[in-house]
Amino acid sequence: MIILEQVSKRFKRVQVLDNINLQIQQGEHIALVGSNGAGKTTLMRCLLGEYRCEGKITLGGLNPRKHRQAVLARIGFVPQLPPPLKMHVNQLIRFAAGVCGTESKRIVDITRRLGLDIQTLLHRPFVKLSGGQKQKLLIGIALGRDTDILVMDEPAANLDPEARRIFLELLQEKQEHAISLISSHRLDELAALVNRVLELDMGKVVLDERTLN
Repeated sequence: MIILEQVSKRFKRVQVLDNINLQIQQGEHIALVGSNGAGKTTLMRCLLGEYRCEGKITLGGLNPRKHRQAVLARIGFVPQLPPPLKMHVNQLIRFAAGVCGTESKRIVDITRRLGLDIQTLLHRPFVKLSGGQKQKLLIGIALGRDTDILVMDEPAANLDPEARRIFLELLQEKQEHAISLISSHRLDELAALVNRVLELDMGKVVLDERTLN
């Protein structure tokens, strides 16, 4: 279970999150929607323990700031903007597999399902890949590990139509065992995969609706 109690976050004079209270239960698959600047990415970063915030956040009883390593071990994360990593692709795959205790082959197999010709990229720096290639690799890392929470920020934004279709299939397979919180501007794509919709506006939850899926 994920619990947020009176969570607020301010950057200088800008109130990005404003007194958010949420409970997310096992088996819930949530579409997080809202306009740019609504606070979606900041909320995700607070869940990951990257940002300090007012209020209280717990994931399975753990504080994401105080127990960051244990919390991140449970989360498959895809960021909105790929990090500027200079390590080569093969190094990144080995590193990611080692950190989360999985086999590199699981990550590689998912990237191949997404249509990534991974063998030709193994010795290239991650930062030199195209946007779509980076996204496929990050999805492979997120889904190629044993986690019970998925946090994904516009995960399909740089995918071609076929890769997008396969990603949704992979996500559906993974959701059998994980809570998911997915930010997307294309709610129609996620409609069949989510059972709850949260809308943020100016840092507040303005809609919290459960669907029939």
